[in-house]
Amino acid sequence: MAPSTLPTPTLHTTRLRLRPFDDTDADALFALHSSAHVLRYWDAPPWTEPVRAERFITACRQLAAEGTGARLAVDRDSDGAFLGWCSLTRWNPDYRSASLGYCFDDAAWGHGYATEAARALLRWAYETLDLNRVQAEVDTRNAASARVLEKLGFVREGTLREDCVVNGEVSDSWVYGLIGRDWRPSVDPGAASSTPNRW
Repeated sequence: MAPSTLPTPTLHTTRLRLRPFDDTDADALFALHSSAHVLRYWDAPPWTEPVRAERFITACRQLAAEGTGARLAVDRDSDGAFLGWCSLTRWNPDYRSASLGYCFDDAAWGHGYATEAARALLRWAYETLDLNRVQAEVDTRNAASARVLEKLGFVREGTLREDCVVNGEVSDSWVYGLIGRDWRPSVDPGAASSTPNRW
């Protein structure tokens, strides 16, 4: 059985800070999720109402309160710019498993930020939560996201055929898995730094 709460950490890497969402993130979050370009492979349409950002932040807090996951905002350390978010959801302490997800602004693409942020979150997952397996799914057309997972050590395990409808178009997804014994921690010493935060 999951605990009543799952402390949401603050994690630091060489270039990034991963932290719990705050109400002041609503505008940046709406800008991210209202972009059709960013969400072109997403399994939900872009947001059209700013209130969706407030609901998203509330849902993040609910994840922590229910003990089912952690979704963290990702800021660039050098200037505090909001880049996107990274999450572990569907945490099952009995199976020691969870699902990885992330979404980054297109201005942040191509700089290795998604890989760096996900690596820090995975370190927390394997070393603090003692997970054995982390799973991720990606649209088969999203080659950039697939490369992020492969750089992190994930193995493509199969294809979910026609499992999503994206912008009215049926699409397939690849399933990736990373087992604890295959996890290779980052060489970045900053990725190990964490400060637990409770709501």
